[in-house]
Amino acid sequence: MSVLGMSALSFAAVALLTPLLIVALKSLRLTQPIRKELPAGQQAKRGTPLMAGLILIIGVWVTLVTQDEPLARLVATAFILFGGIGFLDDFKKAYFQNPDGLSGKMKLLLQFIATGWLIWEWSRLSPLDPSIIITDRLELALPSAAYIVIILLFIVGTANAVNFTDGLDGLLIVVSIPTYLFFFAISDRQEVQAFALIMVGCLLGLLLYNVYPAKAFMGDTGSLAIGGSLSFLAVIEKMEIIIPVLFLVYFAEQLSVILQVWYYKRTRLRLFRMAPIHYHFSLKYGWKESKIVLVFGAVSLSSAFICWLYVLLFFP
Repeated sequence: MSVLGMSALSFAAVALLTPLLIVALKSLRLTQPIRKELPAGQQAKRGTPLMAGLILIIGVWVTLVTQDEPLARLVATAFILFGGIGFLDDFKKAYFQNPDGLSGKMKLLLQFIATGWLIWEWSRLSPLDPSIIITDRLELALPSAAYIVIILLFIVGTANAVNFTDGLDGLLIVVSIPTYLFFFAISDRQEVQAFALIMVGCLLGLLLYNVYPAKAFMGDTGSLAIGGSLSFLAVIEKMEIIIPVLFLVYFAEQLSVILQVWYYKRTRLRLFRMAPIHYHFSLKYGWKESKIVLVFGAVSLSSAFICWLYVLLFFP
């Protein structure tokens, strides 16, 4: 089966099976608790089924069935490990109807353990190249220990940045599809191409139920899995130099939270009406949810296109 066929199969499976998952989540009362400080529009979403990101495991299954290679298994494992951490967080939120979920320290600890193991396994498949490749003729050599620390922090940080982006109906899916397409376009590894396009098919299938007004939320189960897999793909493909541009939306969301906390501690004032920054556009400028999703999606698509051009020009 061609890669496009696998992507189409994943789309169809997710589109057909998600309604069954939604019914199951409702019957188990695994629904989204909403923080009191969120806008009124978000309060209305209380009771929406959570953990719909579980359906994305279909993409992992299709990848493993069609790509029986160590790298495919490792990328799928990255998705499952981070998704599993997100599942634990979501389950605690939904079961106890407490939006706090796992403690931040526990989530970070589990993510660092998972990332450390992934880096170890990747180094066994392919010796780590401790350098930042700028062009095909220019690179910045780093001590091995420093490089490992950098990619460890990068993977965990990116996974959480992607998690911050999952705050509006369809937002994370629309932002993530161009990023997966970028890795499909630039990779010369069949396993990476297959996984990336299969995930695009899965996300498009889930978008049918996650677009405004969402019938289900993917939760941390989906967002951490997406973040963990995308950051791991960036490490595999040695795309460190373009990460600030490729992951622009994710990092902007994360940076807005960091700046909000820092500014409030210093001044007792808020830099943004609310963080992550997608809420700021809603509260300050009155943007509708669908407009925010379209604009952020357009920024992500532009970022992916710029990075693709960079690869074409400097990695011929």
